[in-house]
Amino acid sequence: MTAEAVGLPALVAGVILLALMVYVLLAGADFGGGVWDLFAGGPRRGRQREIIAHAIGPVWEANHVWMIVAVVLLFTAFPRAFSVIMTALHVPVTVMLVGIVLRGSSFVFRKLDEEIEEERASHGGVGPGDGPGPGWQVTFAVSSLVTPVMLGVILGTLSTPAIGYEDGVVTGGYLRPWLQPFPWTVGFLTLALFAWLAAIYLTLETRDPELRDDFRRRGLGSGAAVGMLGLVAALLGRGAAPEVSNHLLGTLAGQTMVAVGLLSWFAAMALLARRHWVLARLAAGSTTLALLAGWGFGMYPWLVAGAVSIPEAAAPDVTLRLVLGILAAGTFLLVPAFAYLYWVFKEQVLFPGRG
Repeated sequence: MTAEAVGLPALVAGVILLALMVYVLLAGADFGGGVWDLFAGGPRRGRQREIIAHAIGPVWEANHVWMIVAVVLLFTAFPRAFSVIMTALHVPVTVMLVGIVLRGSSFVFRKLDEEIEEERASHGGVGPGDGPGPGWQVTFAVSSLVTPVMLGVILGTLSTPAIGYEDGVVTGGYLRPWLQPFPWTVGFLTLALFAWLAAIYLTLETRDPELRDDFRRRGLGSGAAVGMLGLVAALLGRGAAPEVSNHLLGTLAGQTMVAVGLLSWFAAMALLARRHWVLARLAAGSTTLALLAGWGFGMYPWLVAGAVSIPEAAAPDVTLRLVLGILAAGTFLLVPAFAYLYWVFKEQVLFPGRG
């Protein structure tokens, strides 16, 4: 089937959704690691934070490339949708972007402070009360919480008809569309999902059985939160996002995606409870992919529900073909580079039976 048969705009929109999926699977777990860094506790608090920093350190910055891909494709291929989203949702978008920057900066500066402290300690220069202050730790923790919530608020608002677009003007206000229960429920669902992914991933970052059980308990707790918030979002969505909800729950394809997501969630929770670490990770990833695929299916053909559709927002076909050509060429550079990065730093995590 050719790109024209599928429809160039729909094909590019699908690539944006795919980039968002990869971002959630990879960078989402990094944000979740920040959540567990904040809530590290007990006699193994320091070791928990060491494992989290070790897991995030080599890959967190590279993982953001998938968000960059999605945003660049959006403003290049669907400029009208980009304009509407960035106008109507400029407050949560700005907070999310600031959170991304602050989180990365605080992670680096916190590590630098720790290295300075270790250097001073090795020379006998650290006494009671010396060492790095809590500033970077607090910044890292708060931004790790706020950023996922804002991402979910944005996606939740796009699913509702609260944003209007008439005669080239965005209507509906700049606060009311996203200051509603449904977008915030999706926001907290996103935070719980990121924390859940991180907890399950972290069980493979260490071979210490005590640490694994620490993250196992956190995974079971956050997984329960994912289930409860997912149910609340589904119930609220019937009224707040009726078109998306009907498309998802009223069609066989949509119902199939929901069933796959639910079965994967149950499987992940059962596998985690039984300490099948690798299979639990695969099931959690499947749950995440099914959730996002279902959201994308429910949204189709809208980019902003009820206001901006994929066909009417699309750039000319010549632009879309050029974008897809450049994207295909870039894939031959990006994907092998990412595979090599993860092979170097995550081989024992991805293939725990080796070594």
